[in-house]
Amino acid sequence: MDRRVQTALDLIRMNLQTEILFDDVARSLNISPSRLRCLFKNQVGMSPSQYVKNLKMQKARELAETTFLNAKQIMTLLGINDQSHFTRDFKRVHGMTITKYRAYSGGFSPAACEQEARGGSAVAAAHE
Repeated sequence: MDRRVQTALDLIRMNLQTEILFDDVARSLNISPSRLRCLFKNQVGMSPSQYVKNLKMQKARELAETTFLNAKQIMTLLGINDQSHFTRDFKRVHGMTITKYRAYSGGFSPAACEQEARGGSAVAAAHE
C-alpha cells in the first residue's frame, strides 16, 4: 500500500472523534487532495468520507456491545453531531437501531443487565 494512503488511514483512525479535513491530510503529505482521494479510493476501495463513516459505525457498534453509553454519548465520543443521521446510518449499516442492536446482541443495556442479574437471558428479555 502506498505510504501516503497508509499515513492517511492512520491519521483518520487516530483522530476519529474529531473532524479531520482530508485536504489538510493531503497537504501534510505534500500531495494534491484529488490525487490522494484517487489513490485512497483505488487502494482502500471506497472514498475517504465513506471510510470514515464506516469506521465510525464499526466503533459505535463496539461501544454499544461493550459499554453502558447511550446513543448520544457514543455520538459525542465519535464526533457525530446529528442524531438523526447517526440513527439512520447505524440502522443502514447494522440493520437495526442501536437500542434494538443492543437487545439483540446482548450488549450493555440497562434492561439486559437487570435481566441477566435475575438469571435470565438478555436476548430473551428483548423478546418478552
